[in-house]
Amino acid sequence: MAFYNKAKWVLGILIVFVLIVTTNLIDRNNFIRVKDSVTTIYEDRLIAKDIIFDMSKLIHEKEVAIVSTDSVLFNSSNKVVNNSLQELLLKFEQTKLTKEENQIFSNLKEDVLVLKGLEDNYLQDKRINKSKYLNQIKVVKGDLNYLSDIQIDEGKRQMFISKKAIDTVELFTQIEIYLLIFLAIVIQIIIMYKPKEKA
Repeated sequence: MAFYNKAKWVLGILIVFVLIVTTNLIDRNNFIRVKDSVTTIYEDRLIAKDIIFDMSKLIHEKEVAIVSTDSVLFNSSNKVVNNSLQELLLKFEQTKLTKEENQIFSNLKEDVLVLKGLEDNYLQDKRINKSKYLNQIKVVKGDLNYLSDIQIDEGKRQMFISKKAIDTVELFTQIEIYLLIFLAIVIQIIIMYKPKEKA
C-alpha cells in the first residue's frame, strides 16, 4: 500500500509539473510574439513613417523652388537636398519591408532618379519643363503617400498580432489557474482519502 501512495503522489506532482511547464512555454512563445510585434511597430513602422515624412518635406522644398522659380535651389542647395533624400532612401531600405511595400519603394527610387535626371538637364541647359517636373514630383509624392498608408495598415496588423497573443496568454493563465485549483482539490482528496480496511 505504501508504494501505491507514493505512486499517487509522484503522479500528482508530475501532472502539476507538466501543466506548469506547458503553460509556461506557451506564455513564453506569446510574449516573444508581443515583443517582436512592439519592436516591429516602432522600428519598422514609426521610424519608417518619420523617414517618409522627412522625404516628403524635401520633395516639397523642390516643388516650392520650381513653382517660385527659385534658381538658387538648383544651383546650390539642391545638391544638399538630393544627398539628404538619398540618405533617407538608404535608411528606409534598412527597415523590414513587406512585399507590397518593397514594390512601391522600388517605384519611389526609380521616380526619384527620373526627378534627379530632370534636374540634371536643367543644370546643363538652364531650362526646365515645369509641367513635366511638377508631374514627376506628383508621382513621387504619390509613392510617398502610398508608403505612408502601408505603415498605418502594417501597424494595425502588428497591433492585432500582439492583441491576439495577449488574449491567448490571458486565456491560458485562466485555464492554468482553474487546472491548478482542480489538481489541488484532487491531491487533497488523494491525501485525505482513507479506504476502509477489510475485517
